[in-house]
Amino acid sequence: MKLLILIALGLTVGVAPASAAVEQCRFIQAKAEREACYERQSVALEAKRKPEPVYDNKPMEALQQMRRDDEEVYKSLRSICRGC
Repeated sequence: MKLLILIALGLTVGVAPASAAVEQCRFIQAKAEREACYERQSVALEAKRKPEPVYDNKPMEALQQMRRDDEEVYKSLRSICRGC
């Protein structure tokens, strides 16, 4: 029985910090504090909505250009010596 009570107590303690992290700005009476609360929430929301980093495709394009150049060089070398 004590084990069951300890488990239930542990679960409620574990849930409490998660619910405390969400601020309820509309219940704050002082206008300055309420606006500061809304500002903190908007900053946190912007951080969550931050777009994924865009990877630069220029190295891939440069690699493809190098391969095209190599292909042209190989073609010119084949035309110089055919079965020497």
